[in-house]
Amino acid sequence: MINDDPREVPMPRRTQLAVASMATAALAAAGMAVPAAAAPAPAAPIEAGITVPQVTGMGEDWINGADFSSILSLEESGVTFQDFEGNDADLFEVLADAEVNWARIRVWNEPFLESDPTKGYGAGSVDADRATEIGVRATEAGMRVLVNFHYSDFWAHPGQQYVPRAWADTTHEERIQALYDYTVDTLEQMDAAGVDIGMVQIGNETTSGEIAGTRGWAQTADLFDAGSRAVRDTLGEDVKVAVHFTNPERAGQYASVAKELDTRGVDYDVFMSSYYAFWHGTPENLTNVLSQIATTYDKEVAVAETSWVSTLEDGDGTPNSVKSTNGAYSTSVQGQALAVRDVMQAVANVPDGKGIGTFYWEPAWLPVGPPETFDENFALWQRDGSGWATTYAQDFYDRTGPGWYEGMPASEWKDVYGGSGWDNQALFDFSGKPLESLRVYEYARTGSIAPREVESVESPRVSVLAGEAVVLPTSVQVSYNDGTSEQQTVEWSDELAWIDGAGTYTVRGTTQAGYAATATVVVRGENQGTNLVTNPGFESGNTGWTVGGAGITVGGTENPFAGTRSANFYRGSAYSFSIEQRVEGVAPGRYQLSAKAQGGAAGANDTLSISAQSGISTVRAPFTLQGWQVWQTPTTDPINVGADGVVVVRAEGTLSSGAWGSLDEFSLVAVQDEVELDTTALEGLVTQAEALDRATLTPESLAVVDAALVRASFVLESETPSQASVDGAAAQLTAALAAVERRAFTDVADDNVFRTEITWLAKAGISTGWVDPVTGEAEFRPLAPIARDAMAAFLFRLLGDDEYTAPTVSPFVDVATSDQFYREIAWLSEKSISTGWATPAGAEFRPLAPIARDAMAAFLYRAAGEPEHELPAVSPFVDVSLTNQFAHEITWMLESGVATGWVGNDNTSEYKPLNSVARDAMAAFLFRFHHDVMEAGV
Repeated sequence: MINDDPREVPMPRRTQLAVASMATAALAAAGMAVPAAAAPAPAAPIEAGITVPQVTGMGEDWINGADFSSILSLEESGVTFQDFEGNDADLFEVLADAEVNWARIRVWNEPFLESDPTKGYGAGSVDADRATEIGVRATEAGMRVLVNFHYSDFWAHPGQQYVPRAWADTTHEERIQALYDYTVDTLEQMDAAGVDIGMVQIGNETTSGEIAGTRGWAQTADLFDAGSRAVRDTLGEDVKVAVHFTNPERAGQYASVAKELDTRGVDYDVFMSSYYAFWHGTPENLTNVLSQIATTYDKEVAVAETSWVSTLEDGDGTPNSVKSTNGAYSTSVQGQALAVRDVMQAVANVPDGKGIGTFYWEPAWLPVGPPETFDENFALWQRDGSGWATTYAQDFYDRTGPGWYEGMPASEWKDVYGGSGWDNQALFDFSGKPLESLRVYEYARTGSIAPREVESVESPRVSVLAGEAVVLPTSVQVSYNDGTSEQQTVEWSDELAWIDGAGTYTVRGTTQAGYAATATVVVRGENQGTNLVTNPGFESGNTGWTVGGAGITVGGTENPFAGTRSANFYRGSAYSFSIEQRVEGVAPGRYQLSAKAQGGAAGANDTLSISAQSGISTVRAPFTLQGWQVWQTPTTDPINVGADGVVVVRAEGTLSSGAWGSLDEFSLVAVQDEVELDTTALEGLVTQAEALDRATLTPESLAVVDAALVRASFVLESETPSQASVDGAAAQLTAALAAVERRAFTDVADDNVFRTEITWLAKAGISTGWVDPVTGEAEFRPLAPIARDAMAAFLFRLLGDDEYTAPTVSPFVDVATSDQFYREIAWLSEKSISTGWATPAGAEFRPLAPIARDAMAAFLYRAAGEPEHELPAVSPFVDVSLTNQFAHEITWMLESGVATGWVGNDNTSEYKPLNSVARDAMAAFLFRFHHDVMEAGV
């Protein structure tokens, strides 16, 4: 049918599919034959703005899920969304049209003040009522729902599984019943409202088996099972029961958890994992650990949470949760899409169709306002709970007693109050328009192809003590948007020389293909603090360390960086290894991990990294092997350590056959308090330099100023430079500005063949040109012929005596004693440099006549004192005969290097003696005369 009504809008794709499905069902119900569908041809990749390789192995009921539990509070704060065409749209509809088919909804018991239920804790303040409202809207948009019970009044995650306040004083048996009843009541409420519940999650990131303020599998297994029974009793066997854990990168972690669940008879269907590529290892490892559970215990598996950044920009004034990445993917829409796609493939790779899908965590947690309106934003976060946490949430953290473990001072949690630290990981831009990365679920079905482009260049990070030499890697990984990558050599700038003292600096470089690269250099002060790692250099063997995988020897004697031992790795086949240490009793604060590493023979896809994990946070620093004894110093970003005082230090590698190397000198130290820098003077100098009229400066001055600006930029753009580095840059820029030289003449371009000679003429005070009385700018008029009086002035300024007094009677009848250049012309006559022309009325100088090139030769020869010169047997110039009046002077000009003439195509030279001398050529003659004749004593 031809649609010629412009008001008629095509149905969204999922609506078209639903209508087609209903039509097919109607035909079947009426006993009518349904046409057999032809076997679908393999779908070809579509052209798009981003490249997404096809995901293979997704089943018919594959889950493309998202957790957008903050939505009600965001809408209450005025956040709006658009569709891909830029039209205002409902978030649920936009996500559903992008093939998001499941909604994950977190549920907190009482996420508000006990004394005032209108003051919510934030992050959506999602209790059972608000979860039901979200569930109804998701169902109406065609999504199924995963209900995520935290069994807490606010955030539940590793190290923070606080009991709901209503259950605080319960016995174990009473808590089991309370959890069962709460689960039943909530599910009945949602089911009665028409929510299409397809799965229920018992606990959130319940790593180590903690749940609802309870520790120890002997008791927590009862709570897991109570939640499972509640689901079965309320919704039946068709609704799946899920459990949720995190840290898949820790060797043996999931195997241990799954074994406990099996041994204790916990009833569940789906084992779910968080997976954030910033923190949780490789997708291949994720596949491996999930496959082990799926095949060993016959369970389905899925990823409950994942995300990636599209930008590092902050959208609302609250610092981003992820301010830098480990380089697994680029910080871009393309990188975000690839990160999601690779998690999908990792789950789909689980054997026998046991991998059932993924959920993106908070793809729409957008700013309620820009950073410039922080105070207004904060008021909305407080009123609506549209940020990570309101100040009311301190009530949650201040509790003490059973199930809370210990109270946490307000000072430890103030930094999380405020807005969204997740806005740079949303699948929408800050204005609410979807990014193309949201189409990843659609593109993953067939694959999509964009023009091949460089997607990212690896940014290494190294750490040294103040005074130590900084060694940067000689190559970096360049990644492309089609998922391929290669190593390219890199040439680093000289900026390392500008590092002066403890701080964090960004050094720039260029790869062999011309791509920009950066490296972060962390210089630690000598008094940075105690290293908290036990046996950091493996001098006591494996004491303090847990070793996993293959190919790693801890405490070996090969290639130590310091001492006599290190951790060595090598294997004749592909292998993976890990070493890990649990550091306890760490005082709350910020800490940074570094290590020394060297080795070689790694494959293009090999990965190595060090990491530090505390609570829910993990920081990671990848590194590469650059060669024997070419030591790298990978260094993580700082990590915040809370009241539990535990940091897990780890190094791991996934390597190809024959890759080898060693690790040594692990260091976990407190990050020094940042000293407040005074960059006011430097910033003022930069402003002053940038305000210069560049067109009026000499190229040499510009080069000096620009070099100083590069140093200033290096310092000001570094994360935390030292005051000494700031002061050094200020000193260089001050000197550059003090030495600024203006262009002598505005009409002499940088590419003028005689620019150097003309500039010398001005600096020597020989020529001032024509000065504009208003602007003060001067013109040289380089192509204009030079008059004889001006020539006299130039020679006088070059050779004359400032004490010279001109005679009272002019030697020339056409030069009055009152003329502008009378003194200079009289000096020229007195020195016999010019005699003029004899006439019946007397000698004439003809001051305004252009000087010819032969006369110029005569002037300069006489000015030089008529040095001895033998006329050659053959004239060097075809247009100057040896009988020429000025042949002697002209051939002297050639011999002394003052003039060269013009060489023609036939290899003969012309002098063009009768041509007028242009002002730029005159500058060249005088420059050579001064340097090659007068100064050389010719």
